Amino acid sequence: MIRQNTVFLENQRGRLSALCRTMSEAGVNMHALTITESADYGLVRIICDDPDKAKAALDAADFRSNISKVSAIQIPNRPGGLADMIAVLDELNLNIEYGYCFSTEGGLAVDVFKIRGEAANAEAAFKLEAAGFRVLRQGDL
Repeated sequence: MIRQNTVFLENQRGRLSALCRTMSEAGVNMHALTITESADYGLVRIICDDPDKAKAALDAADFRSNISKVSAIQIPNRPGGLADMIAVLDELNLNIEYGYCFSTEGGLAVDVFKIRGEAANAEAAFKLEAAGFRVLRQGDL
């Protein structure tokens, strides 16, 4: 599992720019960023090289943020790669709360999922690795 920063961001002009500038000035490298929105605010989820440093910088700049654990699974970036991995999760009857993905070098992609429950995440990691997928840890980023 890896740790992800989530930032509650008001839907106001310049807020995303300020968030990115805060991360830059703190020397935090973002590997992935996804945004979901509602009428009044957005949720920005960030995979970065140093979640604790990112949280400290965001808090100091008056952003509301937290850190959560998510599963990050490396898969072949090809048609059917995601379907093969999801089939393993389906066998476990896991509740996936949300997910997103990003491409990496070497024809690989990383799929990030928030799976409800620590025990479920551990079981998923074991089954995914047994099926030939690589479950990433923070140091792998």
